[in-house]
Amino acid sequence: MPPALNAPRMLTERKPEWLRVRPPSGENYAHLKTLFRSLDLHTVCEEAHCPNVAECWGGGTATIMLLGDVCTRGCRFCAVSSGNPRGVVDPDEPRKVADAVAELGLTYVVLTSVDRDDLPDGGAAHFARTIRAIKAHDPEILVEALIPDFQGDPAAVRTVVGAGPDVLDHNLETVRRLQGRARDRRAGYDQSLEVLRTAKASRAGLFTKSSLMLGLGETEDEVSEAMRDLRSIGVDILTLGQYLRPSGWHLPVEEYLAPQRFDSFRRTGEAMGFLYVAAGPLVRSSYRAGEFFLEKVLREVRAAA
Repeated sequence: MPPALNAPRMLTERKPEWLRVRPPSGENYAHLKTLFRSLDLHTVCEEAHCPNVAECWGGGTATIMLLGDVCTRGCRFCAVSSGNPRGVVDPDEPRKVADAVAELGLTYVVLTSVDRDDLPDGGAAHFARTIRAIKAHDPEILVEALIPDFQGDPAAVRTVVGAGPDVLDHNLETVRRLQGRARDRRAGYDQSLEVLRTAKASRAGLFTKSSLMLGLGETEDEVSEAMRDLRSIGVDILTLGQYLRPSGWHLPVEEYLAPQRFDSFRRTGEAMGFLYVAAGPLVRSSYRAGEFFLEKVLREVRAAA
């Protein structure tokens, strides 16, 4: 069974030197933590135990997690709590998120959410309302939407795309062979590819993005195959990072890949034609270097339009 709500979830493991990070601290970190608590907002940085929380929050950026902190899925790699949210949605959350973005003075914001299979549209309309609230405050703010699969519903994907995100992100997570082992049975390799395909076809000029975690026992050929599958449907941006085990219930780490291995995958991805590949042990779906790159590209595109 997935970890119970509020149960201890971290597991002490011996990790290589390149995976050691400093604990979060500092003025910006404290400010963001206080702000999100005051608005009753959640971040994937905390809920998913992201190793980059010190770097990102110290730099004044965070990935905001919509629709609460309880996921209806039970993936064997994810630290977010599983359960039944029973249809509960904060209707004021889009405004709260827009207020937080304004207070932080962000020019690029990443929105994500838990899976909400308890909602008829999986939360797509809520995503759309949040994007529109941010854009209404300042149309120049760039929004990246890291969406769940909405159980493969193309109408839900188009609902989010129609709200005007600049980047649409959905994670493939792992190679085809390991999907059933790592992800909830309601997810799937082909379903995730179709989400990305639908998004790309829904609006001209939309950038799409996906992510793979490595270290679950995949082979190099399998990783290359997944990269080719993503590129074949027009995915522009790819991130590759090391899987880290959140608890004893979660899948064990089969391998800690050295930074040089990630460099090799980055070069492979660039040769395939991805616009940008971020690859490294601590790289995650929401990754500051990738966001800075995307912001630069998107603003150049706007200026040329």
